[in-house]
Amino acid sequence: MSKERKNKGKKKEIKGVVTGNKMDKVVKVTVSTLEAHPMYKKILKREKVFFARTEEDLEVGDKVTIRESKPISKKVRWLVVGKEK
Repeated sequence: MSKERKNKGKKKEIKGVVTGNKMDKVVKVTVSTLEAHPMYKKILKREKVFFARTEEDLEVGDKVTIRESKPISKKVRWLVVGKEK
C-alpha cells in the first residue's frame, strides 16, 4: 500500500517594496496590485503587507522579490529571494 502524494507545485513569488526594517532579520514588504471592481469596472489600487525573513541588510525603498515558506514565527511566512536594482 503506497500513499499517493499530491503535487504541491511551485511556491508563490511576488515583488514588492521594503517599507520597514526595524526588526532583526525581518523586513516589512508592501505589495501593490491594480484590480478592476467586479461590477463598476473602476481600477482600484490594493496594498498588502507581508513580513519576510532576510539575512542581508535592506533599506526602506528597496525593491525585492519574496517567496512563500513554512511559518517562521506568528507573522513571518515569506523569505526574501533577491533584491532588484
